[in-house]
Amino acid sequence: MIKSLLSLTLASVLTISAAIIQTGYRNPLPEGIPASFPDPQAAGGISVYLPLIVNQRRIPRVNAPFFNGEIAFEQTAIFWFGQVTTTDNYADVRVAYNAQELWVYLAAFDRRLWYDPQPNPNDLESWDAVTLYLSVPDISGGAGDRMYRFVGQLNWFEAREEWQAAYQKTGSGWQSTANPFVTETAWAGYPMLNDDANDRGWWIKFTIPFTSLGLSGAPQAGEGWRMAVKLHDRDNASGPPLPEKIWPSSMGQEHSDTWGLLYFGLPIYTPPGGVVPGQLITIRHGLNGAVVKDGMVGGGSVCGQGLDYWTAWGQKNYAGSVHVDTQNEQDISDWPCFSKVYITFPLDKLPHGQDIYSATLTLSLMGNAGGGEWGPAADSFVQVLTVSDDWSETTLSWNNAPLAMENVSRAWVYPIVDYPGDPGIPYQWDLGYAVKQAYDAGTPLRLAIYTSDGYYNTGKYFNSSDIGDWGAVGRPTLQVRMGNR
Repeated sequence: MIKSLLSLTLASVLTISAAIIQTGYRNPLPEGIPASFPDPQAAGGISVYLPLIVNQRRIPRVNAPFFNGEIAFEQTAIFWFGQVTTTDNYADVRVAYNAQELWVYLAAFDRRLWYDPQPNPNDLESWDAVTLYLSVPDISGGAGDRMYRFVGQLNWFEAREEWQAAYQKTGSGWQSTANPFVTETAWAGYPMLNDDANDRGWWIKFTIPFTSLGLSGAPQAGEGWRMAVKLHDRDNASGPPLPEKIWPSSMGQEHSDTWGLLYFGLPIYTPPGGVVPGQLITIRHGLNGAVVKDGMVGGGSVCGQGLDYWTAWGQKNYAGSVHVDTQNEQDISDWPCFSKVYITFPLDKLPHGQDIYSATLTLSLMGNAGGGEWGPAADSFVQVLTVSDDWSETTLSWNNAPLAMENVSRAWVYPIVDYPGDPGIPYQWDLGYAVKQAYDAGTPLRLAIYTSDGYYNTGKYFNSSDIGDWGAVGRPTLQVRMGNR
């Protein structure tokens, strides 16, 4: 695999199983990733609440974890939008907060990188740039929510001040403000910015003090704001800018009620009062006639080897694969190695008219990136998110896969040292919150599995529902404990 140059700103089946265990890629640890991270249980949580529904469509939501001090990159919440083509951009967005500031990081897959060496503060969004929108509730009984817009354009080695701007919405429109905030950028490509050579992408990090949003400190756990993101794109010097990518897809710049939801803290599911444990129901492909479909998108265990990254990678389909892989990292040049997993569990075997006491997802780890010539593998903080749209295993790809609706669970997954044999090593995620939502809505449980990892070699390979009957016990499994009153 050929590595692109990473430029940083100065400011900152038994034989199958055996083979896959040693498959992967390894490079030096990226700068800025701490050697150790806080206990994930230290992040604040919030009680369960039902999702917002507007016009019968759920509004996507990101639950931001809290950190007591430094933000742990790979434990931040993640969501995504966009596509990978010669002219379309894709973005992973990570979100977190601590007592002083909101932290938002966007990594863009972008073939051509262009910025304005002599930036116009009123024209930053006409180049490769990101706009972050925030609507902060007025909890003091004032005139209404405060709407902010923070813009950051890509640049090379220069100080950042001229490539960023802040605005606040007033009765006469968006007015420039001096609200302090910080952006950092980096890019991956060759040989430099502002040329017609193929690059790999870039990233930008926003750190916004809560005092810049009219607050004295961090919001209370469970408080909800509105948030939206625009990814701007330009592929040549003369322009014009290409169509922007937005999250959520229905957002309108002037109307915060069309933006996504940002909640502070992580959801914690507690069964309804008076509910006691009842029947345990196991859902697994082939068990009692259940059909559980799953698939992966992205680079798989070989980082998209043999695929053109801009015309074929985003369309790759892996239907029938006996393993599904998830991987992510901070080095944006290595995005061909990124992978997501999608799983849909039917809930029609659950009895009607009851409650959900608890639910657990089990995946069986059968391999990981790294090992051998690639060097040591890394731990992964694997996140489970819900999706609302249906999909087909035979057509699923990175570019058409459903977007995340909400991050609902997370757990550490560690590299295999001594493979114990099939069906692999079981790992579990608490899904009481997600199953409760799907059960009450009368829909299947549709999940995406992804990470916000920072290290290389974080890929984790799990048995899929397509593994033969000899390995059926290692297929993705959902166990639901019903609740009785």
